[in-house]
Amino acid sequence: MTTATDAAQATTSTRHDDLRRIEAEVGSLIRRVKRVIGERAREVHPELHPMTYFILTHLAANGPMRGADLSDAFGMDKGGVSRQVQSLVDLGLVERRPDSEDRRAILLDATDEGRQRLERMSRTRSDRFDRRLSGWSDEELAQFARQLAAYNAALSDD
Repeated sequence: MTTATDAAQATTSTRHDDLRRIEAEVGSLIRRVKRVIGERAREVHPELHPMTYFILTHLAANGPMRGADLSDAFGMDKGGVSRQVQSLVDLGLVERRPDSEDRRAILLDATDEGRQRLERMSRTRSDRFDRRLSGWSDEELAQFARQLAAYNAALSDD
């Protein structure tokens, strides 16, 4: 005979097991994302470092901007951002130019070459992602997107 206490313990155990499984799957996802970011960076340019890739994508989406704005966006000191930006400039993916509103200030922005390389990589990755999830229905994709958004929202203060 199953008691209410037994049922509650089974539910608690199942919930605990499910939470541990989610943690393990998220850990696996984080490892995959780290690997994929490295691959994406190398697809854009063989010498592009993953952290520098993030700066390039940020500039391409939000630039032009000052180095201090990049420092704030990435929680990095100005020297670290400056070294990353210099690497991007050396690769021809980012340019520096005077701020038309304040000639003393320098703005950073992705070059046309940087944007084109990002776009090519993005198209290739998007096509591959679509093929890998081709067995999922539109509703399954939408449901997963909703659940992932809810998961991220629930943990946003971590």
